[in-house]
Amino acid sequence: MSYLSNTSYPRDLVGYGETPPKANWPRKAKLAVQFVINYEEGGENCVLHGDEHSETFLSEIIGAQAFSERHISMESLYEYGSRAGFWRLHRLFTKYNLPVTVFGVTMAMQRHPEVVKAMLQSGWEIACHAMRWIHYQEMPIEQEREQIEQAIELHKALTGTKPKGWYTGRTSPNTLALIAEREDILYCADSYADDLPYYDMHYEKPLLMVPYTLDTNDMRFASPQGFNTGDDFYCYLKDAFDVLYEEGETHPKMLSIGLHCRIIGRPARLKSLERFIQYINTHNDVWVCTRQEIAEHWQSRFPTPAKSPC
Repeated sequence: MSYLSNTSYPRDLVGYGETPPKANWPRKAKLAVQFVINYEEGGENCVLHGDEHSETFLSEIIGAQAFSERHISMESLYEYGSRAGFWRLHRLFTKYNLPVTVFGVTMAMQRHPEVVKAMLQSGWEIACHAMRWIHYQEMPIEQEREQIEQAIELHKALTGTKPKGWYTGRTSPNTLALIAEREDILYCADSYADDLPYYDMHYEKPLLMVPYTLDTNDMRFASPQGFNTGDDFYCYLKDAFDVLYEEGETHPKMLSIGLHCRIIGRPARLKSLERFIQYINTHNDVWVCTRQEIAEHWQSRFPTPAKSPC
């Protein structure tokens, strides 16, 4: 029995194949490096937010249980990110004058106007990280559509502009189709499928994807068989950089670095990030940029293709 058929298969397992397109990054850079700060604290699962249980994901409590009452330890671990970790990251990136993209959970930003002010004053891009930092897997499509609209409108009220980028993170099967419906989102980051942007052609209109990463990401400090020390994180980032930099001699790629205020913002981990920043600063032909800049460059070099009729 064959599992292959002529019916449409809504996945692309081929991508760019052996010969990816030439990115032609600005200043003839061999590599585009993009730092993401996920701002989620105050938007996670919590019974105070009307949720049925406490958060279980991405904290120092690996394998945390879901409690039906307040989980004070979990709450305080998240609070560390907004109280201390964010400011430590803000000082670091300000010190080195590097651009940053924030994946901002709208409810979290609403609870802490001072961090939003600091992001805006630093000229950081603030992409929308959904209304909540929760799982959307089983959420009804109309409810998710409504939350996306509410998140974007509240994001505009908090920052002064609508976001150009979107990243849910804990997606549903409907998320990408819902983002593709919109005319006000330039790019979506809910993909881990490539080292270059690409157009996803499976939706109402072509959806520009600027892929993210879960490996060059501090979340592995909070997962089994992850990073144990700052040296682990630094070496992993450096190895990823070195491979992509070498490939950039002929086919430049992009490298995303995922960060969380409550994780990398801990003192014992931050120094590894600074060491990596110092390392990439020894290379002149690297473009450190925002995701919006990557999306705009890609769209200008590779205009949105026409949607083929079904």
